[in-house]
Amino acid sequence: MYILSISDGYIDNAIIPSMMGLMALVAGALVLLASILRGLFLFFTRQTIINMSRHVEYEQKNELYSHYQNLTRKFYRTWSTGEMMSRISEDVSKVRMYTGPGIMYTINTVTLFIMVISTMLMVNVELTLYAILPLPLLCYAIYKVESMVTHRSKEIQAKLADLTAFTQETYSGIRSVKSYVREDALTEVFHAESETLRARAMALVRVNALFFPSIILLIGLSTLFTIWIGGEQVISGRISAGTIAEFVIYVNLLTWPVASLGWVSTMIQQAGASQGRILEFLGAEPEMDFPTQGPTMGPRMSIVFKDVHFTYPETGIHALRKVSFEIEAGKTLAIIGKTGSGKSSVASMLLRLQDADSGEVLLNGHPIQSYTRIELRQSIGFVPQDVLLFSDTIAANIAFGLAGADQNVIESAGRFAAIHDNILDFPKGYDTLVGEKGVTLSGGQKQRISLARAAIKNPSLFILDDALSAVDTRTEDEILSSLLRLQNQAMPPTVILISHRISTVMHADEILVMENGEIAERGRHADLLLQGGLYADIHRIQELESEFI
Repeated sequence: MYILSISDGYIDNAIIPSMMGLMALVAGALVLLASILRGLFLFFTRQTIINMSRHVEYEQKNELYSHYQNLTRKFYRTWSTGEMMSRISEDVSKVRMYTGPGIMYTINTVTLFIMVISTMLMVNVELTLYAILPLPLLCYAIYKVESMVTHRSKEIQAKLADLTAFTQETYSGIRSVKSYVREDALTEVFHAESETLRARAMALVRVNALFFPSIILLIGLSTLFTIWIGGEQVISGRISAGTIAEFVIYVNLLTWPVASLGWVSTMIQQAGASQGRILEFLGAEPEMDFPTQGPTMGPRMSIVFKDVHFTYPETGIHALRKVSFEIEAGKTLAIIGKTGSGKSSVASMLLRLQDADSGEVLLNGHPIQSYTRIELRQSIGFVPQDVLLFSDTIAANIAFGLAGADQNVIESAGRFAAIHDNILDFPKGYDTLVGEKGVTLSGGQKQRISLARAAIKNPSLFILDDALSAVDTRTEDEILSSLLRLQNQAMPPTVILISHRISTVMHADEILVMENGEIAERGRHADLLLQGGLYADIHRIQELESEFI
């Protein structure tokens, strides 16, 4: 045990090594403890903020996806798929980067900045003021750069959306691209679009490339002022040389927080631009509202059109003019006419994809607007001409019409649509993958799978919108026979056949002949032939065509 004696004005040299060792041990333990605490708090900070940003991303994507599904056809005619994909992927990611790393680094920067500046002020106020003298210049530089970054970020996101839309359309229509040998031409267009995107991205890079070195320069000026002013104070004896070294360390500690201000500022501007684009989509409201409660449809459906007028707002085309008709529950109505005569507009009215400008549509005696969206559309089996199949199995595509359908129900729907035997010819049967949009199937096969998808719902109303145009005569007869068998049930569905082929509509209970959005003729097949009007002309032309086939 050493005895410290200061009676002679000095410390025993023998104890100094022990004291130094103890101080080094304590200092090392404190540094280790500080590092552990720093790592622990950093871990919890990242766990809290980064996890929160992922939840924000999750909620925003779900909100956008749900909002897209609630919007009407007018919205989808205005905006491209690429624009929507860009909003839900790139823009949401930009917002996540701000709500996660952006906020985290901002908190770290502000905390470290306050702690370091406070310590510097406690050591030497004058030297601190000189050290932070370049910071107002830095704030001004950030302010000036913000608008440039925002503008360039918006341009980049807009061009990226255009490029995404172009790429998506090219890949979706790859068969047309190859059949017309347009690969090289489209590649040139893609290169031109990519070059525009690259130029806009480089414009933003040049701003950042000038901005970050400027920050480092201002930090260097702070170090220069510290050494210059501090050196004068050392010479005058007001401070020690160690104080200068201490301030240089403090200034270097501020290098990352100040430099990160530019990065965080850029991130905030990009997130602001992306959030604006997201809000633009979320601000789009559907043109029609569905009630939350309404009448029940039931297993049968009667339909009444009363003096219905409709004009497409985007083009100004008068699709329907003074259209009036009635269909009793369980009956079959056929609509025939030339392209653009208004046939498909009737189907849009019944699905309430569009609302009539004037007139009234009644289902089971109730206005169509009184039904909830789910009640209305679950009661209708719609088979469009342009079929969309999902990149899944045949069974999954048929079961898309009825969640939880078992294999027996799926196969029964396949038989109804006269596709069951074709499916069994595939190596994997109903488990065959159809590819993107059903690319591995023929047009007729896709239409029949779409018909099976509608039939599996057991709907109150069947709407076949030129859905048999791609099938042969024999298959058409099988499908029409299936529909006829439905009419013999105790509670048969109502059927609307929309077609340009006489063979499809000739057995309907009533036939409407459309021309220029109006009902030109109506009646049964034999009666319309006797009238010798438009229907008879269509029949004669198709008879002549069949003789040459």
